[in-house]
Amino acid sequence: MMFYPSVQHFSAFTLSLFTFNFGLFTFGQELFLHPSHYPFVLYSNPEFGEVCKLDSSCPSKDAVERKCWGYEENCQYEDRHNQEWPICTTFDKRWANSLEEQRRKYWNRTDFGFVREEKNSMKEICSQKLEQHISKLTCSAFIRHCLAENLMLDFTGYRFENPVEKFSVAAFDTPGIMKGNCVVNKDYLLTQNEHFSTLQSWYGELREVSHEDFQFNDCDLVLEKPTYFMKLDAGINMYHHFCDFVNLYLSQHINGTFSRDINIVWWDMGNHGYGDLFEQTWEAFTQNPIIKLNSWEGKKVCVKSAVFSLLPRMRFGFFYNMPLVPHCSGSEVIRAFSQHVLHRLGVKQNKPQRRKVRITFLERQSKHRNIVNQDELIRALEDAYKNIEVKKVVYNWRTISFKEQLEITHNTDIFIGMHGAGLTHGFFLPDWGVLFELYNCGDVHCYHDIARLRGVKYITWEKTELLASHNETLHPTLKTPHGKFNDYSFNVEEFLRLMKNALYHVRNHQSYRRHFRDEL
Repeated sequence: MMFYPSVQHFSAFTLSLFTFNFGLFTFGQELFLHPSHYPFVLYSNPEFGEVCKLDSSCPSKDAVERKCWGYEENCQYEDRHNQEWPICTTFDKRWANSLEEQRRKYWNRTDFGFVREEKNSMKEICSQKLEQHISKLTCSAFIRHCLAENLMLDFTGYRFENPVEKFSVAAFDTPGIMKGNCVVNKDYLLTQNEHFSTLQSWYGELREVSHEDFQFNDCDLVLEKPTYFMKLDAGINMYHHFCDFVNLYLSQHINGTFSRDINIVWWDMGNHGYGDLFEQTWEAFTQNPIIKLNSWEGKKVCVKSAVFSLLPRMRFGFFYNMPLVPHCSGSEVIRAFSQHVLHRLGVKQNKPQRRKVRITFLERQSKHRNIVNQDELIRALEDAYKNIEVKKVVYNWRTISFKEQLEITHNTDIFIGMHGAGLTHGFFLPDWGVLFELYNCGDVHCYHDIARLRGVKYITWEKTELLASHNETLHPTLKTPHGKFNDYSFNVEEFLRLMKNALYHVRNHQSYRRHFRDEL
């Protein structure tokens, strides 16, 4: 049994049950994809396309067209649908021998080429050599992502207690917890330890997977649904937590399935709990309650289809620890992620206003990096430009839900804020959007890279002599002055100059102008 059977394994009877209802393509379960994504799913499943062709209620008129992301079988880099991205403006000989090679390298590292590399590196770790073997374990290089069939997790002798570290691998130093009814390729497994680190690989948890001739009647609990194991980064920080969600989405591409009828298991070898300020985002990935690993204490749990998801701090992974190829921007996988999350959470674009550019000013209200003259900047902006609409917001989870935050962001043309995790909202700006990091506090790449990945324009303060720091505080660890531990005020004229550039970009962007042409 594969993780999800390919379409040729479905019977004609099963195919006859495929229906299109209210724009949702269902085969056993609703896909519930962004309308523009159906052709890509159908590319790898041509039989679905035949059903779509015969059904007038097919959710996408383009669904029968052959479109691919670039990682699918028989789809190469040159065949991918979006030939416009990435955009590379300047050749850098330190990175490539030509501008086109630089462009391809960017795509391989920061777009669907990353998915292709992970898929191509998959290798069996535990194989079905005999008829009685029911398990299988296949992993990508360095055990960063794995698929398992019929895996047992034996926690009968384990206690999920503090002060055990959250991602401790001490329990996996010897065989006993992770079991498969298959033959382990131990020699190969031991060569994959180069990325052995808690949030970089699953090597620590799987290095001592052991053979055991178990059957399902040996299990206290059997999970029938596909089950994703996830080791999570900080749930109170949008930048870090969205490394979790992006890598979950990438894992779904590797597996070729986007069903919401899945289990998601939060990995925690202690009993720490998890504060999650963005928990509504899980609704884009599962319709089922989140499972906590410690709920399996004292049990033998068998998982029929398991995925060990890509991790949030992998070396050269998405998007923490990811050095971007210079002078290039636009990642189709990040745009697809943005569309996927917004669609499944029901966040809609209300379309830009013909005479009003929508500007959102994010107010921090935190210990550091507050904008001292924020109201002065907003008044000056409203006085200088009449055809704008300025909204000041505080994205506080206590007063405004994350879905509501996304609705504001996605219906923003220019998003302004100080350096901070809230600028990760740049992922959800429209194609013509501008991310204006008022001041980067010396961290020049972090949110510039967010904008580059999403393919939106980025602006930041250019003339440090035209800003002033206030309430300066020493770095809590280094005990030295640090730009991230101050408040700031900004020169009004320079702010208006930068805003003029932002407004020009929005009003002249092809996607922005297309909305008004379509109305004619």
